[in-house]
Order: sequence, then structure tokens, then C-alpha cells
Amino acid sequence: MRRFLADKRLIVLFIVVITLVALLAVTLKGRQQANLAEQVVKDVVGFGQSVFSKPAHFFTSKLADIEGLIATFDENKQLKTRLEHYAMNEAKLIELESENERLRKLVNEASNLSAYEPIYATVISRNPDQWEERIVIDKGESDGVMKNMAVITSQGLIGKVILTTPLTATIELISTENQLFRVSAMVAGEETFGLIEGYDKAREQLVMKRIDSSLEVKEGQKIISSGLGGIFPKGLLIGEVKEVSTDDYGLTKLAYIEPAANFKMLDHVVITKRAVDTVMSGVDEEEAAKE
Repeated sequence: MRRFLADKRLIVLFIVVITLVALLAVTLKGRQQANLAEQVVKDVVGFGQSVFSKPAHFFTSKLADIEGLIATFDENKQLKTRLEHYAMNEAKLIELESENERLRKLVNEASNLSAYEPIYATVISRNPDQWEERIVIDKGESDGVMKNMAVITSQGLIGKVILTTPLTATIELISTENQLFRVSAMVAGEETFGLIEGYDKAREQLVMKRIDSSLEVKEGQKIISSGLGGIFPKGLLIGEVKEVSTDDYGLTKLAYIEPAANFKMLDHVVITKRAVDTVMSGVDEEEAAKE
């Protein structure tokens, strides 16, 4: 019974509210000023709307701010990823340009010297224990590489082939401490000869010995291979004279040569396959055996 009465009261209240709204609509039509009852109803309704609308607007604005922050975070993350990719691509481009320049110089170096047929190769291995002495390249007997062939870079002479397999070859560098490794050399543009014998690790320079004491060797002069040994073609740049002195007995001169090639940064090389067999005298054969 009580529930019925409560429902009945709600129905009556609902009818009263509808009636008041209808009266307001009729009475407001054509009038510019509301009466007291209308003003009270409007104020009550307006207050109720403000009570509910302000928190709703507040939460709506905060939600919009949060959504904006999330969107900004996502956009920032995407831009950061793009920047990282850009930096990686830029680094790759710089490396490719540098490698392309080295290869271009290598081709030019090979084309400038007609005494040999070039075989281009890439360094594939280097033993840390013999970093200054040996490298392994990706060309071997199947490519025409043979023992004792000279090896250069775009900068100059670096060594010779000492071991071959069908697919690879081992190169001994002229920076080796092997005292048996010798290169017949000369001062560029002069009839001044000597032998590259040894490498001074402290100076990081080659040692050119057996220079006739009567001949003048100056700092800054270029040293090239003489071609007398039969292994290294004539005209391969070896380095530049940095200091000249005499040997222990004062009979000959020796010179410290700064290598033209950078032995620490070797990637692409050229094996100098001799195009024409060199006819050597007995002295030359002896020098070749030393080399």
C-alpha cells in the first residue's frame, strides 16, 4: 500500500513539473519580462544546471588535456624514431661516400701504373696479435693471386703476398718486424737507391738502409719502389723521408720513412699482378731473394 502511495506521489509530482513547464512556455511567449514565479523556477533550474554543468565541463576539459598529452607523446615518440633512423642513414651515407672515394682513388692508382695488372680485393681478417704484420684478403689462387705479388692501397705500397689458398691470400705488411722482408727502393726523381729493411715501432716509420754515403737524401723527398728486386713494380709510392742519419760504421746512410699508407685502416687493396716478366741480372735475383 505504501509503495502504491509513493508511486502515486511521483506521478503527481511529474504532472506538476510538466504543467509548470507548459505554463512557462505559454506565459513567456510574446513577453520580455518573467513574473516572480517564473523567475524562481528559472533560477532554481539554472542553479541546478550550473551545479552539474561546471564539474562536467571541468572533467571534459581535463580529459581533452590528457588526450592531447597522449597524442603529443605518441607524436614525439614517432619523431624521435624518425630522427634515429635519419642519423643511422646519414652515418651509412657518410661511410658509403668515404668508401666510394677510397675505391675511386684505388682505381685511379691502378690505372696510373701500367707495369702490372690489378686484382682488387677486400680485407676479411686481421689477427690482433699480428695487427702491424699481416692481413687476409678475399682473393686467392682462383683469382690469379700468387706468392710474392706486391700489394698496394690508394695511398701506396703496403706489402706482398706470402701465402695463398684457392679463395684467400695472406699479406705480409712492410710494417712487419721481420728483418728478412726487404724492398728495393729509391728516391723519386733521383738515382739514389737503398733497401727498406725493418720498421721502427716507436717512430712508426720504415727504415731505408744501404744508401750510398756520397749521395744526398733530404727530408721531404718521396721514396718509391725501384723495381730492381723483381717483386715490386717500379714506381709504387712507399713514403716520405723524415730523417736522415748514418749507420753504425758511417759507411752508408739510413733514412726514416713515414709510410704513405695507413696500416691501421686497411679495407680495400690491389694485388699487382706483373703484366710482363722482368729479366733480372744475378744481382737483381739476389735482391729478389732478399725481398
